[in-house]
Amino acid sequence: MSSGVAVRRLSDWDAERLRDLAAEFDTPLYVLDPDRVRENAARLQSAFDAEEISYAVKANTTRPVLETIESTGVGAECASAGEVERALAAGFDGEAVRYTAVNPPEEDLDYVVDAAADHDLIVTVGAADTLDRLDERGFSGRLCIRANPGVGAGHHEKVSTGAAPKFGVPMDRVPDLASEAVDRGFDLVGLHAHAGSGISGEDLQAHRELVARMGDLARRVISDVGTIEFVNVGGGLGVPYREEEDPLDLDAVAAATREAFGDVDARLGIEPGRYFVADAGVLLTRVNTVKPTPETTVVGVDAGMTTLVRPAMYDSYHTIRSLASDADRRETVSVTVAGPICETADVLGEDRPLPDSERGDLLAVGNAGAYGYEMSSNYNSRPRPAVVALDGTDARLAVRREAVADITELETWSK
Repeated sequence: MSSGVAVRRLSDWDAERLRDLAAEFDTPLYVLDPDRVRENAARLQSAFDAEEISYAVKANTTRPVLETIESTGVGAECASAGEVERALAAGFDGEAVRYTAVNPPEEDLDYVVDAAADHDLIVTVGAADTLDRLDERGFSGRLCIRANPGVGAGHHEKVSTGAAPKFGVPMDRVPDLASEAVDRGFDLVGLHAHAGSGISGEDLQAHRELVARMGDLARRVISDVGTIEFVNVGGGLGVPYREEEDPLDLDAVAAATREAFGDVDARLGIEPGRYFVADAGVLLTRVNTVKPTPETTVVGVDAGMTTLVRPAMYDSYHTIRSLASDADRRETVSVTVAGPICETADVLGEDRPLPDSERGDLLAVGNAGAYGYEMSSNYNSRPRPAVVALDGTDARLAVRREAVADITELETWSK
């Protein structure tokens, strides 16, 4: 099912195999292909052959994905203590794990400081007072400072991080904080910044501007405090969610990134997330309702915004394909594919040309490997779906399907 091409379209997935998986594991169902994750990693490593590559774990933390990426030699960038724990459990070497928190909770810092003592992982700080909090816990290990570069980009304003005050230390304050960190005994090893998520097309200019600013900042910091090991300029490399969109030219992006970075006595690093996993996953969902209305035909399915929230949260587009065995013989109809959640936003796609749907049909939603299962929820007391991973000619259950009993298990209130 995999190939080495730059992008896998939804039409490239084998319909019969997907139908078999839905029959065996039920729906809604996430299907992941670790072989495709490995191919995407190889493509990144070929383009960024001299750079340090880390995987932004938040894109997909399922064990088959983490173990596959670890096996390629890529590092792990983690946004929470939970992600650090999962990365270590999946086999990542501690020195390849970087904790990059935003306003880290107390319990996160407690865990990460203990983990750093055992595994020598890197802690990234995005605020000056985080140094105090680390100092209070006796941490003086490997430290990275996250800068706010003042330039953001991404597929939606909610994921454009580079200029948002929530993220990182204002760039003009970083040199002083770096000097303070060294004076206080921290082992300053790196600098970090991130423009946003889903960067492509015109956004690449913003990415290049971020990289150029980080190059300038790194030269200043190195002049002030001496050597650092790396400067990480984030990830956010976009993928084509629409069938007609072209994939990124990774070689060109890598060359432009190096050129913008300039001559710096530190290793350049990147941390893609979705690029590794987006087209390595699909979501399968079953039609339960077909409702003609004056405005559109509503095709109701068993997956909704609790299964895949990106369309509701970011107005994201995901290709939808009918997997009905006779789909090519049916009339094409423009439909709205909607889920079972009591929200107007619970729509997976509007004005989609699909073969005339029938109750029981199986639909596939493309590019669901990134931020799909990760962002699923129990809103409306909906159990989260199962996840299966392809394993050669077989498929293995990676995450079991939740039941309502799983949702209520944590509740303690009783009469």
